[in-house]
Amino acid sequence: MMQEFTANLDFTTDPRSPQRWLFSHISHHKLALLIMFIGAFGNAALAAAIPVYIGIAFDAVLATPTDMRAVSVAAWGIIISQAVRAVLQLGRNFSSALIGERLERDIRQELYLSLLGKSMTFHDLQPVGDTMARATNDVHEVNLMLNPGINLVVGSANFMMMPLLLAPRYDWALLLAPGFFVVTYILALIHYLGVLNPVTEGVRETFGRMNSRLAEAIDGIELVKGDAQEEQEIDLFAQNAGAYRDSAVAQGKLEARFLPLLLLGITQAAGFTHALILAGNGRIAVGDVIAYMGLLSLFGFPTFISLMAYSRVSLGIAGARRILELMQSETTLDENSAGRQQPLRGQVEFEQVTFGYVAGGDVLKNVSFSVKPGMTVAIVGQTGSGKS
Repeated sequence: MMQEFTANLDFTTDPRSPQRWLFSHISHHKLALLIMFIGAFGNAALAAAIPVYIGIAFDAVLATPTDMRAVSVAAWGIIISQAVRAVLQLGRNFSSALIGERLERDIRQELYLSLLGKSMTFHDLQPVGDTMARATNDVHEVNLMLNPGINLVVGSANFMMMPLLLAPRYDWALLLAPGFFVVTYILALIHYLGVLNPVTEGVRETFGRMNSRLAEAIDGIELVKGDAQEEQEIDLFAQNAGAYRDSAVAQGKLEARFLPLLLLGITQAAGFTHALILAGNGRIAVGDVIAYMGLLSLFGFPTFISLMAYSRVSLGIAGARRILELMQSETTLDENSAGRQQPLRGQVEFEQVTFGYVAGGDVLKNVSFSVKPGMTVAIVGQTGSGKS
């Protein structure tokens, strides 16, 4: 069974799942992806250079006599590294924004071509408001999923690697605190995303339901007023808006219980205590303690942005799932490629037509008439009598 019309894209996608579909779209922008990943790694590496240089300068100041040349080298190292970091950060943000905008454009194009290829039966059955919510808000959520969502997720992953890579330069034992944080952070994040995904899907679903019903009420305002249904529609809108509000509040409550915020405090306290013990035993210098604590502070970025970044990713995937559902919805009307073909005569004929909105509730029964070419027929009846 094929659709009434088939529209072809200039690129191929994989609609087997929302994740595969999104990846197939993103993979078309390899150069921008490479720049984003290089910029993310460079940003994290050069951010880690700051505490390393500060530790070197701190030891140089405490030395007897003070080594001002080492202090000067550390200062210039910070200045140059941060100038390079700014350029890399600009390239990373520009690339992620470019991919996000192109992703929104391509997905909207694919969705519109899919809708154009569907039969009128499909569009008669599909609520206009829900279709608009998926074609506008859900598509834009996919854009926000990549920028800032995935952009920040990639950046936070690189920030988490730096303490693990640089802590052993002072003492291998200092891997204990960052190792504890990374392991517990990943476990907490897996649990958080597992709970967050159904909540964000509920947010998108309740928004679509509210938008759909409101669009139908506004579009059919004459019918609403003709049947004196204003109060009922107001109550229904309040109910749908309340459901959307409750879903958004549920998401906020879940984000407020984000466990990595607690893990960050434990890691910094444990790491500082461990570093002081090693310094007291003469295994590391005071400047090394300063640098190590600066490296641990890098965990603050992935911890705090995770509240927003992973919510954006989850909302984007939920939006992609709703878009795919719309694109993959089908009706029983096919192309009828082997159907009857003949010149258009301009004649319409009804033979024993019966119609109803619900089973057992026929509005029209056994309607038969013929309209010859050139004739004008008026269908007269009050609102809601079944003229359409």
